Amino acid sequence: MNIQQSSEHHLNEARELLNQSILYYRGQPIGTIAAQDPTVDALNYDQCFIRDFVPSALVFLMQGQTDIVRNFLIETLNLQSQPKEMDCFEAETGLMPASFKVVQADGKEWLEADFGEAAIARVPPADSCLWWLILLRAYVQATGDVALAHQPEFQTGIKLILDLCLAHRFSLYPTLLVPDGAFMIDRRMGVYGHPLEIQVLFYAGLRVAQEFLLPEEERYLKAVTQRLSALHYHVWEYYWIDLNRLNQIYRFEVDEYGENIANKFNIYPASIPAWLTDWLPETGGYLAGNLGPGRLDFRFFALGNLLAIVFSLADEAESQRIMNLFEQRWQDLIGYMPVKLCYPAIEGEEWRTLTGCDPKNSPWSYHNGGNWAVLLWAFAIAAQKTGRVELAERAIQIAEHRLVQDNYPEYYDGRSGHLIGREARLSQTWSIAGLLAAKEFIAHPAHLALISLE
Repeated sequence: MNIQQSSEHHLNEARELLNQSILYYRGQPIGTIAAQDPTVDALNYDQCFIRDFVPSALVFLMQGQTDIVRNFLIETLNLQSQPKEMDCFEAETGLMPASFKVVQADGKEWLEADFGEAAIARVPPADSCLWWLILLRAYVQATGDVALAHQPEFQTGIKLILDLCLAHRFSLYPTLLVPDGAFMIDRRMGVYGHPLEIQVLFYAGLRVAQEFLLPEEERYLKAVTQRLSALHYHVWEYYWIDLNRLNQIYRFEVDEYGENIANKFNIYPASIPAWLTDWLPETGGYLAGNLGPGRLDFRFFALGNLLAIVFSLADEAESQRIMNLFEQRWQDLIGYMPVKLCYPAIEGEEWRTLTGCDPKNSPWSYHNGGNWAVLLWAFAIAAQKTGRVELAERAIQIAEHRLVQDNYPEYYDGRSGHLIGREARLSQTWSIAGLLAAKEFIAHPAHLALISLE
């Protein structure tokens, strides 16, 4: 069997594994379970997570299997209105669940959602409703079925999400304030505040709402347009880091008062980490991980930066600089299993303080510097959009061999991703789908229209 035949054989096996992960409700496909690892207790890995389903949904749409995505959108929309509370406190209606499972008892079948009340540390997901909007658009792009988005139930669902996200709180920032553990990094990692990943998803979600809201929803459309403009400016102006920006921060005056000042967030120059000045290449740049009062998180978070390219929050020049960073710091950000979730890992006293001594997020493991194959799909789109397809092909070639050999682990550990994650589940659905989606996006660039925003 030659290399091409071997690759096709592995892809067929991956497709079969993806099909085996499909969750059925009342005889209809409704999503995919998180993992099919028979060696450990299922816990909640036998549920369908909204964020996990995204790469699977993209694969199904590219293969013409649109019913499963339609069913998913309809049923999760129904879950949006379910009561959700913890300790007698009820959450807002617009919240989408982190995950759901099919329950069967006494001849009946129903869906049971987890809005965070059963999750680790009891944190509700801030990203689920945003991913739901993005998948709604992907489905419409694949099928042309815009009538689904215009149905009264879907219009109400979109408005409930906007009510949740556009509410005025104790903040003057246009970004979305979220706690630790409320998105893909679903454990304490010092990402509270205004993490990049959520801001990029928020931007994409607002653009989808703008696209699908009917003209008579004038009040919502006006609010969305205003927020989009302010959000785009805020992220572009204050999150971007390159050597020029670093020099500005290094020379900041501090404790300034008034409106016309350079250091609006009172960032102290001494907070620039020692590793950064030598690590950041002259032609590279990226969007910082977080921004708040007296704080700029200089860590590189891959998903937020890749999605900034996918959803065109980063302009063409910034997008090229982000891909330059991947190319010139390949060993750090790609290594032996693309792609590292965040760089660098936090260690020592900082790890103890920020993670609460979380053993799963020990340095260079899991969310704290681990490598996640699921990010391949976003990396492939970013490479395709920036004309850097060779980077995606190189990353896919690295990943494909190891994923097949290791039975598609959830994540990898180590500075370069050499080790299968200490607690990683095998036959992880989003690792399978991440590889399949990446290869499809490279082989058929027209599929980018499913999710890419121009």
